[in-house]
Amino acid sequence: MKYGFVIDNRKCIGCHACTTACKSEHEVPIGVNRTWVKQVEKGTFPNTRRLFSVMRCNHCTDAPCVEICPVEALYIRNDGIVDFDKDRCIGCKSCMQACPYDALYIDPENHTAAKCNYCAHRIDIGLEPACVNVCPEHAIISGDMDDPNSEITQLLARQQVKVRKPEKGTIPNLFYIDADEASLNPVATSKEDAYFWSSQSRGVGHFAKQAEKMAFSNGDLVNALMKAEAHQTAGEIAKKGPAKSVDVLMGKEARRIYDVADKGILWGWEVSAYVWTKAIAAGAFLVPFLAWAFGFAEVSETAQWWGLGIGVLFLAATGLLLVMDLDRPDRFLSVLLRPQWGSWLVKGGYSISAYGALLTLLAIAAWLGWEDIWAPLMYLTAPIAVLVAIYTAFLFAQAKGRDFWQSPTLSIHMLVHSFMAGAAIFGIMALFVESDANWLGFIKNVMLIGIGVNLFTMLIELTTTHPTNDAKKTVEMILQGRYKNKFWAGVLLFGNIIPFILLFFMGETAVLLAAAGAIILIGIYLTEDIWVEAPQRIPLS
Repeated sequence: MKYGFVIDNRKCIGCHACTTACKSEHEVPIGVNRTWVKQVEKGTFPNTRRLFSVMRCNHCTDAPCVEICPVEALYIRNDGIVDFDKDRCIGCKSCMQACPYDALYIDPENHTAAKCNYCAHRIDIGLEPACVNVCPEHAIISGDMDDPNSEITQLLARQQVKVRKPEKGTIPNLFYIDADEASLNPVATSKEDAYFWSSQSRGVGHFAKQAEKMAFSNGDLVNALMKAEAHQTAGEIAKKGPAKSVDVLMGKEARRIYDVADKGILWGWEVSAYVWTKAIAAGAFLVPFLAWAFGFAEVSETAQWWGLGIGVLFLAATGLLLVMDLDRPDRFLSVLLRPQWGSWLVKGGYSISAYGALLTLLAIAAWLGWEDIWAPLMYLTAPIAVLVAIYTAFLFAQAKGRDFWQSPTLSIHMLVHSFMAGAAIFGIMALFVESDANWLGFIKNVMLIGIGVNLFTMLIELTTTHPTNDAKKTVEMILQGRYKNKFWAGVLLFGNIIPFILLFFMGETAVLLAAAGAIILIGIYLTEDIWVEAPQRIPLS
């Protein structure tokens, strides 16, 4: 048994009955939707047509939201329905980042994730989903795709159908008859702040702005309609030439005229800051370990204590930021007590816990003089520190909705940042702790090499041919769009080139090391802030 949906766009009239039925059946709050009708208009008056596409959870066979959920709040039933348990959800929003179809939302009332669950409670008693029952045109067809006699199976056998984003490999079980790419592909039309008939200009979520009522005056309404209907004026068409005019008249240009509100930035400054503090926590151990294990420099007892102390301090800050980012922080222990081991959020949580325990044990061993176990503990802690440094790259890779995060170099990016951050911290500490020239030279070299590798890694991340339009648009946004000043001036010039010049040409005095270290830390934060936020600007539906 395997349930699925077919949306017959030949019949859909855009009445929104499915949306209202879903809201009534599940008591969905204002501002969020489990199912909605996206409207796209193509062409120029009078040669126009309007497309309607019902959007909702695709109940994927290989559902990325289930894979990334750390507490099994999302799960696949035996009949193929992707259901959720709001009583287990911790509000981490990982599922929202993993879903390529923008199907999930945070319920503003109970602060847990929710989505279409195929009206599983109705299916269990032999009824059809509420949206199917209410559709006046029978444009939504549900049923068991494994049953050869079911209507949905016969439609799939006879009709040519499309799915959204097949390249994601999620094997969606929501199919469209007579679908138009302009409606199914989210980057084919621009995502606006507000739409005609929409009651909100912002979504509801942890990082989204509060919903705003669009109280149009008569004059504002007229202006909005004129802007929507006269997107391509006759004069503009004429300027574009005959070929472009034909494209417009044939409906090859499209614009959204109705859609759900944007959910905003789901992972905000807390996530950027936690990646930054985590880099410092891991680097504070890895840098002196590198010097000790390979004999690059003698690590003083004072440096060892500072490394352990800073590691524990920033690891605690990392945990605090992780909890702050949850919409249900009261359930944060569920990650450790009720884990779903396929999620890298769980693996990261246990890695952080193990790393904190090992740092504490090293401190106890140093305090009590347990020299026999010191070396084994150091070698045991090192791989855990590396895992703490890079696990977020694998978590981001599980967020299949954000193509830019799928970069294979992201783990190198985060590991390099950990070594840079650790060296930067010890560079700053050189102002307050007396250090020999050998140690200062080692810190300088780690920072120099780190900057070099970091620049090369970013070069690969931003210039390697990206396989999807979403990733390309993210790179364009970083290099030429809204983040260009922060990247070129903040990350590249200030965060990398200036400290490299200071270190390479100005020697290795404590003051210069401290200045370079402070600048490097700022540059790392700016980089992580862009890398976390920019991909979330790309619309998923």
